[in-house]
Amino acid sequence: MYKPKVVSIYSGCGGIDEGFIKAGFDVVFASDIWDVACNSLQINHPDTEVLCSDIQSIDFQSILQKHKTIDCLVGGPPCPPFSKSRFYRTEKSRGIDDESGEMTLREYFRGVKELNPSVFLFENVHGFVYRPHFEALEFLQKQAKELGYKISYGVVNAANYGVPQTRERFICVGYKSELMDFDYPKPTHCIPNMKPDNSLLNWVTCGDVLSDIDFDLPEDSKMQAGSKHKDLLKLIPPGDNYLFFTEERGYADPLFKWRSRYWSFLLKLSPNRPSWTIQASHSNNMGPFHWKNRFLRITEIKRIQTFPDDFNLLGSYREQWRQVGNAVPPQLAYIFANAIKNQYFYLSA
Repeated sequence: MYKPKVVSIYSGCGGIDEGFIKAGFDVVFASDIWDVACNSLQINHPDTEVLCSDIQSIDFQSILQKHKTIDCLVGGPPCPPFSKSRFYRTEKSRGIDDESGEMTLREYFRGVKELNPSVFLFENVHGFVYRPHFEALEFLQKQAKELGYKISYGVVNAANYGVPQTRERFICVGYKSELMDFDYPKPTHCIPNMKPDNSLLNWVTCGDVLSDIDFDLPEDSKMQAGSKHKDLLKLIPPGDNYLFFTEERGYADPLFKWRSRYWSFLLKLSPNRPSWTIQASHSNNMGPFHWKNRFLRITEIKRIQTFPDDFNLLGSYREQWRQVGNAVPPQLAYIFANAIKNQYFYLSA
């Protein structure tokens, strides 16, 4: 059976790659600038050519010449310029005004132009569609049209596709103008009390995926979270954060002002709902933390991100955390990869 050939850029440790491979694609080339992530990607996918290099140095034409045809280009350009946090970083430019934001978008579409795939998948943070970033979205639309592609895009919540994490992402699928319009995948899961009918499954919760590897924490354990606020963390109910200690929430002796901290400050998971977004940076007082007041282990955030248990991550604890936090959940990538395969490559078998 023919396996559509994929080139992956801005690959990280390979979240998108993992999903496309599971759907039956052949990722023939992947690239990232971070050597640790590249090493993890290579050890998990030894048949993929992995290049650890700046995106501007990639010779897409030689890749096409080597493989004759590239069916799909996938990638999520680095997201900080388009993220919500950039609204608070006033010393830095936002969106396409940021030099790296403009360059990474431009290089992505250089790949589209030179590889000429039938389909491309572009992923980024949900902030990509915010009004201040309209120029970036307009750039994407213009580039796609000039290169002969139609696009279908939207912001999706990963929890609605079976990922135990309410992670919102912008996903755009581009396809050659002569192809049929892309049918955007419909959600398979839903928050239990908002079910429109019985066709959707309940959201997958943290308890569903972590209960079999849970453990109790000794009081003197280095896994205890919260830093100097560790005693406060113990008082926060599962599923809540520092706002528990505010006047607006009825706390008798308020310790914090309403929305005075970043939302993940002292954020604690609940076993009865999906996790909040696993972020790339690991912190002593920024969650999410386990409902037992400890740091999450790499094994646990891999499950929350839907990486296989046997997926190998290299580097230190913080480097492994960053790799997982930066990744697209493989389950979400698989949903879109499977839709792309069935709509555009099913008859290629």
